[in-house]
Amino acid sequence: MKHRSALWFILATILLDAVGIGIVFPIMPDLMERVGAANTADGAFWGGILMASYAAMQFLFAPVIGGISDSLGRRPVLLLALVALAVDYVVMALATTFWWLLLGRVLAGIAGATYITATAYLADISKPEERAANFGLIGATFGIGFVMGPAIGGLVASVHITAPFWLAAGFAALNVAVGLFLLPESLAPEKRRAFTKRDLNPFGSILDAFRLPGLMLPLILIFAFEFANMVYPTLWAFWTREVFGWGTALIGISLASYGIAVAFTQGVVMRFMLPRIGEYRTLIFSIICAIAALIAFGLTGNVWVMFSFIIVAALADMAPPTMTAMMANMVSEDRQGLLQGVIASLGSIAAVIAPMVMTGVFQYFADSKGGLYLPGAPFLLSAVIVLILFPHFLRLKAKP
Repeated sequence: MKHRSALWFILATILLDAVGIGIVFPIMPDLMERVGAANTADGAFWGGILMASYAAMQFLFAPVIGGISDSLGRRPVLLLALVALAVDYVVMALATTFWWLLLGRVLAGIAGATYITATAYLADISKPEERAANFGLIGATFGIGFVMGPAIGGLVASVHITAPFWLAAGFAALNVAVGLFLLPESLAPEKRRAFTKRDLNPFGSILDAFRLPGLMLPLILIFAFEFANMVYPTLWAFWTREVFGWGTALIGISLASYGIAVAFTQGVVMRFMLPRIGEYRTLIFSIICAIAALIAFGLTGNVWVMFSFIIVAALADMAPPTMTAMMANMVSEDRQGLLQGVIASLGSIAAVIAPMVMTGVFQYFADSKGGLYLPGAPFLLSAVIVLILFPHFLRLKAKP
């Protein structure tokens, strides 16, 4: 019973994190205008800097926070991260200059430890055979938050541009209060490890994780997959506008469709597949879906084909939680925080590098004056990356 209430708290924390990310999407142009952006192009540029700063902070602090949770326990780190998240929303609400917004995004990147520590907490309270399905619940919850966030942001912003941030700050504060009374510690003192100076070095933490037996290949593969998958958040709005001529409403509907599909596949389909075919076959099925979806998006100009393959792309998103669970089952309890922090850091590196690569490819091939007009080229590039690595995915085996 105690584990079930803790699970619900963790899922509520992940939901809050996802809503907080999505709540900014519909108000970003107005927010940039509020802090002085001269036009939409300038706003997009400065918005990109905010995204990069968030990812950079995640990279720098994810292994550190993971190491601290391995040493002090999950509960205090998780609660402090939620406090930092509440403070971030207040800063964002009060910001009238770009630099205050940047400070808020820096705090949010550090407070992204909610996701890392929550995943480590879930690994602590789950049996090895349950971890993949429970990590899938995290993905499903994130998908629901991805649908709710933009909807809440767009609706509440009609009251005032800063209202979504005040609402998110209230939710974060409420989550802290609930956690203080209902969240037990998941990592027993005898299973903790000492925090060392090396934990302060994100590169050192990544190297330490790579040295753990059997982790090098899956860590490389999850980084490559996250890099390829960044084509969706980076270019979806620009690609659908270029190919279909959509406005913000239709783009929002397609994003909501994707969020619903992810919530269903990771909350229902994944829990159905894992007991029947196992983690390894579920992973390979997801990778095949990823390749198929990326090729389809790269070549199609048909709306119905695009909507059909949103479902396939959502099935592909079962790959990260499945790989995460396979790796979590390879390490001891006192390394779960380190592992989740390193996985988050690798995702952050992908989130910094991939947008620059993908937007450059899109800019070149979406230019009608160029030699070849192919706006779906970034999706095809991602498909090639995953296809080249497919034989290495086949080498992975589920280990007890």
